[in-house]
Amino acid sequence: MHDPKQIRNIAIIAHIDHGKTTLLDNLLKQSNIFRENEKIPERVMDSYDQERERGITIFAKHTCVYYKDFKINIIDTPGHADFSGEVERVLG
Repeated sequence: MHDPKQIRNIAIIAHIDHGKTTLLDNLLKQSNIFRENEKIPERVMDSYDQERERGITIFAKHTCVYYKDFKINIIDTPGHADFSGEVERVLG
């Protein structure tokens, strides 16, 4: 169990094509959760076929990374107005 003082919860919220998923991809790479020789796909969190085809996030996803003594819980949200209900659902 983590000390609550060492946990941070963040959500990445911005309009479409402003780099939310790219930011998350880079946070995951920088946190060294992948092996050095492992091939990592772009938009690693976008697992739904339609998300990969269209290049957009449709469903919010969560993950966590560790930085020093902190556990950082992260939510990657869709940026398109058509999916604003998904953002409200995960943040509400």
